[in-house]
Amino acid sequence: MEQRFDIHSLSPAQILSLGYLIIIVVGTGLLSLPIATIQEGGMNVLDALFTATSATAVTGLAVENTAEFFTTFGQVVIMFLIQIGGLGLMTMSTLFAMLVGRKITLKERLIIQEDLDQFKLAGLVKLVKYVVTVALSIEAIGAFLLFLRFVQDMPVGRALYFGIFHSVSAFNNAGFDIFGNSLENFTGDIVVNLVISGLFIIGGIGFAVIAQVYNNRNFKRFSLHTKMVLSISLILIIAGMFVAFTLEYNNPATLGQLTLGEKTLASYFLAVTPRTAGFNTVPTGGLRSATLLFMIILMFIGASPGSTGGGIKTTTFGVLGAVLYARVIGRDEIEVFKRRLDKDDIYNAISIVLIAMLLVLVVTMILNITEQAEFLDLLFEAVSAFGTVGLSTGITGGLSRIGRVLIIITMFAGRVGPLTIIVAIAQRKVKANYKYAKERILVG
Repeated sequence: MEQRFDIHSLSPAQILSLGYLIIIVVGTGLLSLPIATIQEGGMNVLDALFTATSATAVTGLAVENTAEFFTTFGQVVIMFLIQIGGLGLMTMSTLFAMLVGRKITLKERLIIQEDLDQFKLAGLVKLVKYVVTVALSIEAIGAFLLFLRFVQDMPVGRALYFGIFHSVSAFNNAGFDIFGNSLENFTGDIVVNLVISGLFIIGGIGFAVIAQVYNNRNFKRFSLHTKMVLSISLILIIAGMFVAFTLEYNNPATLGQLTLGEKTLASYFLAVTPRTAGFNTVPTGGLRSATLLFMIILMFIGASPGSTGGGIKTTTFGVLGAVLYARVIGRDEIEVFKRRLDKDDIYNAISIVLIAMLLVLVVTMILNITEQAEFLDLLFEAVSAFGTVGLSTGITGGLSRIGRVLIIITMFAGRVGPLTIIVAIAQRKVKANYKYAKERILVG
């Protein structure tokens, strides 16, 4: 008997993955239109798919220069894809449903829960309203501040457009720019550096954290999640800044020719941009190998859960660190900030890291077969795609068709989340009603 496709039979993870695929397909169609590019006949389908995936996955990797290749229509399409991908598909869908007065069903609430990385169903619609309000407000403030800076160098209309585009791209951790060389013209510009980095740091810590910090400014009363996000983010920023400043201080291709103040500002930006932002104020291809390797680690960790960024997430990294610390000091329980971690969270963290590492390694291995580039550059590209970062040493435009398809898959996996994709593919969890006998093995 022929089985009919029934969307109601799909799990939230499956519906979420399918939804992002549909958005990418629509974006691909729009970017393929002749009106979207300056190229006669329009963009080829594979490159349009690459760009649409990069925008929806808020990555920023591009096979063509966004400023020079796309028309204003094409750039606006990219900006809307960034907005949908950054805030989350279900956030935008729920907003539309509320605008037309439609009730949000239980199934839709489950999908929202999956999309926004929330523990509970209660208050999800209220959270969606909050997410949209906060995001648009912060983007508006960022656009205004950037407009005030850009209007000094360009006409009012152009300055406003540039302010809006880069504010949306920065807050959603996308990394797309319409200057043509990211922010390399603003290496020593403190306003552009602080506004852009402020936008993607706020967007990258997660909306639940933003709400708790805004409503309760006492660190001791924050939830464990918020404490871990803020603490780990601060540690990574300080460590990244120190490493970048030390390794690149005398590098003539990056910080070597800058003043001390500019070196400090550029080092700060190098520390925060790998956390899925994708903008650069110094040429990424000019960085030393040691710096690139450290940035790969930062890109792999990425932003925080429920944010506009990707990667394995700061809390996942924190959980693994807590597990390691507990084993070193000989404790059975995994504790952070005087709270005991749940066993499921530990298992999820380990699963996410293993899946992410396997994905990155397999993609890098295949890229080393299909592409004519250095191993470190290919590893950097693969991790940048998975972490939805968008930084590149300059090899993206030269990728083969196979290479582009691999990066497209990696960007999609990075946006939806490796665990979500596995859950979407796998069968429902079945709990066994029996246990086998325990036996020890030798490890290490």
